[in-house]
Amino acid sequence: MKRRHLLTLAPAVLAAGANSTFGKAIDPATQTTAGFTISVQCWSLKNFTLFEAIEKAAAAGAQGVEVFEGQSLSPEQKNIKVGVNMPAESITALLEHAKKHSIAVVNFGVVDIPNNEAAARKFFEFGKALGVYGITTESLGALDLLEKLSQEYDMKVCFHNHPKPTPLWNPDTVFNALKGRHANIGYCADLGHWASSGLNPLDVIKKIAPHVHSFHMKDRASLTGPTHDQEFGTGLVDLVAILDEVRKHGFKGNVSIEYEHNWADNLPDISQCAGFLRGYAKSRA
Repeated sequence: MKRRHLLTLAPAVLAAGANSTFGKAIDPATQTTAGFTISVQCWSLKNFTLFEAIEKAAAAGAQGVEVFEGQSLSPEQKNIKVGVNMPAESITALLEHAKKHSIAVVNFGVVDIPNNEAAARKFFEFGKALGVYGITTESLGALDLLEKLSQEYDMKVCFHNHPKPTPLWNPDTVFNALKGRHANIGYCADLGHWASSGLNPLDVIKKIAPHVHSFHMKDRASLTGPTHDQEFGTGLVDLVAILDEVRKHGFKGNVSIEYEHNWADNLPDISQCAGFLRGYAKSRA
């Protein structure tokens, strides 16, 4: 897909999606022919600054990044940390650097959002300034407030899962909480963490597919316990079947590559993961 300069400060960069279940989607200019955006969760590149992570995501062939709280902004501004208290000029610099490398900022997280409207609103205002599609969180205790703000800002709230024994490791916890909720509320499906908890990610996806808004996509050598991440298509997680399943339900979110291995030199591995996703998209065009 032709890479384009995608970002502005205005949230209007998010174009209306065709599927009414999902409401607004990521700007179609960032999407593969299969309808999703290939992004890199910058936690994969936590040993570097955000500017460097953006450059590496572009080099890997991704179209976007998911930024996380606390990463240093750039080699020249290591004292500036990504988050809701970033100065406006730093947000502008972030977006300009992303635009320079044809990278969209698609998600922000995983963040802990307080069940307090004034405090929670800061996260949505930050997301609005970045033009993100969604906020990734595990703050299920603030669900009523997050649902309200997700509608006000027309922004997805993507509930993420860490492995056992964390509160949201069991996908049924979020599934039951979503009943009767607005379509902006859904999952950030972390496939590797489900595998670490002894769950087959494909089995989980078959149940929750209509509610998946984003992925922290991983492949693993085992579906029965903790193993390290590996290049997509080389493990036992059936990524093709998983993507096929969510696309049946109109998925047009971001597939964030989260590669938590080989931290010092994982760009070749991330590039292979991005290539797998591009190959999948081409096969489904």
